[in-house]
Amino acid sequence: MAALELSSVTKVYGDKVAVKDLSLRLEPGDFLGLLGRNGAGKSTTLKMVTGLVPPSAGRIEVLGLAPDSVEAKRQVGAMPEDMALLDMLTGPQYLRFVGRMHGLADAEIDRRAAELFDKLDLKPGPRTLIADYSFGMKKKVSLSAALLHGPRIVFLDEPFEGIDPVTSRTIKDILLGLQKRGVTLVLTSHILEVVEKLCPLIAILDDGQLKGFGPLDELKKGGESLEQLFVDLVGGQQAGELSWL
Repeated sequence: MAALELSSVTKVYGDKVAVKDLSLRLEPGDFLGLLGRNGAGKSTTLKMVTGLVPPSAGRIEVLGLAPDSVEAKRQVGAMPEDMALLDMLTGPQYLRFVGRMHGLADAEIDRRAAELFDKLDLKPGPRTLIADYSFGMKKKVSLSAALLHGPRIVFLDEPFEGIDPVTSRTIKDILLGLQKRGVTLVLTSHILEVVEKLCPLIAILDDGQLKGFGPLDELKKGGESLEQLFVDLVGGQQAGELSWL
């Protein structure tokens, strides 16, 4: 059974085609880097595969299930780009809320939360609300919530944005450890150097359409960098020098 399968998936908002005829398949333990310029359709794709918005056409299966089903959501971890946190709770309170939704006992939630916070070096004051956390701290809470229940497939939208280098290394180690245990991972990032080091599989979207998909080593047939491959596939141009400098 595939971990994730999209067949001819299209999403339309009014006159705008956000995703067009997207098909791809991931097996358990795959680690996919989903790349594209701003507005390419990455976040829309993640919203569809996590059941937040339905596709306009096509079929999506997550672990053989409809992505909006309760059964699928129990096995999926998601870190949206906007993080979607409950700002008037503390970090531990928010993880209690998330853990209870997944049927975990409070003692187990607290144990897992403490381990996640320790690994991510997240040490907020016991009464400090998420609203008062820094951007990086909110990112860590959102990642902790995505991993708390031990999901089989994890979707991460820009997980390294606003994260310091030390924590970034920790997150990389956590994600690679999950992959070794057979967890399927999909992440978006504009930091191509990170994607190149982490993700054996690459999918590149542009204007809602899939421009390239497959093992990175096979896509880079000419031995070019991921950045050059990306620019070649999406049709980027060199800016050149500024006229007044």
